[in-house]
Amino acid sequence: MSTGTISKLEARSHDSPDEMRRPDKATVEVNNLGDHSIGRLTFQPGWTWSSSIKPVAKTEHCEKTHVGYCVSGKLETWMTDGTRITIKPGDSYTIPSGHDAKVVGDEPFIGIEFASAATYAKS
Repeated sequence: MSTGTISKLEARSHDSPDEMRRPDKATVEVNNLGDHSIGRLTFQPGWTWSSSIKPVAKTEHCEKTHVGYCVSGKLETWMTDGTRITIKPGDSYTIPSGHDAKVVGDEPFIGIEFASAATYAKS
């Protein structure tokens, strides 16, 4: 699956991202590399999609599609049909649109996002 052309050798640190968004209990750091946007999502303990992102997205459930990798923490995610998973450190994940999520435990969830970074938590 190809989603864009890579024509430039490039690296950027998420410690000084191109764009940063800070909804409640969350930080979304985005780097734009050519046709690709890569995000580092940090959700603090107590974070839920409904309380943090829903007011920004203005949709009943998250309508973004996610492809990512969990660096640390745990994220429980459920679909509108009731299907649930818990994403843990070391997991690669895909999440279709029509879901909600919450951080599980006392450790922040940190995920690297490859599909939705350009528009996640953006009005």
